[in-house]
Amino acid sequence: MGTITDFMPEKLIIGVLSSLPDRFVRVEPQLREEFGAIDYSSEELPFTYTTYYDNEMGTPIFRRFYAFREPIDPQRLASVKRRSNKLEGVWGEAGHRRINLDPGLLGLGRLILASTKGPGHRIPLSEGIYAEVTLFFRAGSYQALPWTYPDFRSEAYQKILKDIRDIYHRQLKELGFSVS
Repeated sequence: MGTITDFMPEKLIIGVLSSLPDRFVRVEPQLREEFGAIDYSSEELPFTYTTYYDNEMGTPIFRRFYAFREPIDPQRLASVKRRSNKLEGVWGEAGHRRINLDPGLLGLGRLILASTKGPGHRIPLSEGIYAEVTLFFRAGSYQALPWTYPDFRSEAYQKILKDIRDIYHRQLKELGFSVS
C-alpha cells in the first residue's frame, strides 16, 4: 500500500492571447492582483497556428506567457480556471472575448492545461473544469502527446516552458523539496 502525501506545489502559468494593441499592459496588473507576483513574462509571440479565434478576437493575435512566483497547490487549478474565465468576461466587448486566458500547471514532469472542454483525454476536476496533460518532460525536453496543440509543439513555446521549468526547479530547492 502506498503512503498518501500532500501534493508538491506547482508553477502556475497563464498563456494570454489577444489582438488588442495595448493587450498585455492592460492584462498584467489584473493577473498580478488575482494570482500574485509574476516572476516570468515571455516576449509577445505571433499566434499563427490556427484561425480559431480570429472572428471573435480580431487579428493579428499574439500570445505571452506569464509564470507566477509562488508555486501553488495543484488542487487549485479548477478555481484558477474559473477565475480566469471571469476575467475574460470583464475584458470582453460586445459579447466577444478580447483576451483569452489559458491557465496551467507546470510540474517537473509535465505541463497540465485547464479547460472547459471535456473530450476523452481530459480528466474532470470540479465544477465543469477539466485537466489535460499537454506535454511531458523527458530526457531534458518537453514531449508532445497526440492531442497537444500545434503551438505547444513549437520550438519557441518549448524554450519558454523550459525557462519557466528552470525557475521552478530552483524554487523547489529553495523551499527544501528533494528534487534531482
